[in-house]
Amino acid sequence: MKQNVYLVDRIGNRHERKNQYLRELYALKERKKAGEKVDAEISELKSGRDSHPYNVALKEYEEKKKEHTKLRNQGLDQPGNHMPRALHQVFSEFQRAKKDLEFYEPYTPLTYDAEMKYEEAKVKVARIPEMIDAYTAAGLEKQRLNEQYFLVPEELEREHLGDHATFMADRKKIAKGNIDDIKEKKKNHILSAKAAHAQIKREKIALEDDIKAHQLMGPKASIKDKIQALEYRQKRALEDQKIQMNSEISDVRKRIPVEVDRSSLWISRATILFPGVGQLLLGQKHKAFLWMLASLFIYFIAIPYALGFGNYQGQGVAGLITLAEGAPRVHRSLFYMIEGIIAIFLLVIAVVLIIISYRDVRAVEKNEMLGMRKHNWFETKRTISQDGFPYLVNLPALILIIFIVLVPVFTTVLLSFTNMDPQHQSKFQWIGLGNYKLLATGTGIAGQAFYHILLWTIIWTILATSLAIFIGFVLALLANNPRIRGKGFFRIVYILPWAVPAFITIMFFSIMFSPQGLLTEVLSNLTGTAIQVKSSTVLTRGVLIFLQGWLGSSYIFLLATGVLQGIPGDLYEAAEIDGASPFQQTMQITVPLVLFQTAPLLIGQFTFNFNNFSIIYLFNQGGPFNPLIYGNLAGSSDLLISYIYKLTIDNQQQAIGAAITFAVSLALMFFAYLGFKNSKAFKEDRP
Repeated sequence: MKQNVYLVDRIGNRHERKNQYLRELYALKERKKAGEKVDAEISELKSGRDSHPYNVALKEYEEKKKEHTKLRNQGLDQPGNHMPRALHQVFSEFQRAKKDLEFYEPYTPLTYDAEMKYEEAKVKVARIPEMIDAYTAAGLEKQRLNEQYFLVPEELEREHLGDHATFMADRKKIAKGNIDDIKEKKKNHILSAKAAHAQIKREKIALEDDIKAHQLMGPKASIKDKIQALEYRQKRALEDQKIQMNSEISDVRKRIPVEVDRSSLWISRATILFPGVGQLLLGQKHKAFLWMLASLFIYFIAIPYALGFGNYQGQGVAGLITLAEGAPRVHRSLFYMIEGIIAIFLLVIAVVLIIISYRDVRAVEKNEMLGMRKHNWFETKRTISQDGFPYLVNLPALILIIFIVLVPVFTTVLLSFTNMDPQHQSKFQWIGLGNYKLLATGTGIAGQAFYHILLWTIIWTILATSLAIFIGFVLALLANNPRIRGKGFFRIVYILPWAVPAFITIMFFSIMFSPQGLLTEVLSNLTGTAIQVKSSTVLTRGVLIFLQGWLGSSYIFLLATGVLQGIPGDLYEAAEIDGASPFQQTMQITVPLVLFQTAPLLIGQFTFNFNNFSIIYLFNQGGPFNPLIYGNLAGSSDLLISYIYKLTIDNQQQAIGAAITFAVSLALMFFAYLGFKNSKAFKEDRP
């Protein structure tokens, strides 16, 4: 990487190099870049590197710095046994800072390292005495209170204890009387059970608070409470002052550059496979420890699992290829596939960790070469708590998504490329696109009925959903019409299909339309012919569409009602003044606004009905059945979702079922995306 004659700090300010050797070297390189022939001068400068006056002075400084570092902890004033540990640490840090201030001051013109150490020591020398004084003052106040505590006359304390016992007994009697009064009101139905419970709870809390407050009025108790509060404030104040001091040091680190004699990013490249090592070589020990945990995960969990170690039955990633071929009889291909998928996800996580670690080390290296000082642990913690907080919060959810959502999804996708069927339940093999070929050509055990069921599923989705939207919207318009009376009653009636479990409604109509059902007899009597709804494809489908239209209308009714109540009446008044008829007002104002607000949810209704398994299965189990068209696996009212259920659960045709699931899911996601993309609610720019 190219280095410049000038350095840039973290704020963006430019600084001249103090390292005279590097300044001369990079100045020559700049001249070479401009076309001058200075190769001989560069070679001569590099060959005399160790004897260069600046490097000699810098080496002398480094030796004295090592000696100073060894001696800076010696000769510190030893605190007495009375000094708290926290104060002792601060006091020792103050003494070390004074020594640093004295040592580094003469070397500040020589190197930015000495300037940084000097400025850091100056901040500590300025701040720590305030911390010590505040802590000591609080300690003296605490000592005074302790002395005052032991000087309280015993007679005065006993007198208060007696008064407190009397107060406590009287207060409990008052509380008991209040609680009995509340219970009496509850018994006489003046108060509801919920209100009575809340009042009793408040009365008990007030009793505890009053007793505690009176107890603290005692001479010793009040002093003890002050001591506890003072101890907390003392500890909290010291921590806050440390944070403030470290923040000032962080500001100093931002404006004082660092100067390193390094011209390549070799640390990040050499340690790319070992997260934590690069951070350690760069002097970021705490961060290195965190990344070492990532290395432990990579080399003791992810890679061993991917190689088959720790698997239940599988062979890691290799199990995805073999699918238990040649394995013991009790081993199942499905386990090999699932564990192979998990192994791949673990490897992906490992690769992501390696990339993030590499980019972190590379960024620190690159910034140091430009002059930006690396973060210390205080700055790293602050960055993690601020910038990294969203990632830390979402990390558990991401892990759950991987193992609860993505692993099953990828298992389904991969199953579609196998021959898992009733003859290959334990052991199955890869067959490539064979299942998709059967679907595309409409052949085989599943392909025969696929297109018939797909066509009915599309028709069902469009008609049932559109009918539900139409009914719900019309009912919402009626219930919100100012001329309608008893709106509350109608609203209750309109949401009953949603309030009553759909299972009950579907089973009720299934019984009513059975061969001996009431509705079947009514229809037969009205038409004068024997009508069997469940034996007719057209009638079954028609009943299902109307039934779902009624069941789904309540949800649309609630959505539309909420939007209608939010439309300003001024719009209708203005439209009426302009001569718009009620129908025009509805079509030009009401419908666009309702669709704008509810479009995403309406699209979700189409997706829901496309996969509406319960109404199909509960009403007629997918019947009536027509083996000539649908074979023995499906009925004429089956949707793709119920068809997949029968393929996989009833007939163990998991592979072809997975192929249908994957193909339909892709198509469904595509059309849902188009619907969302083209809806005005998503096109509209919102702040």
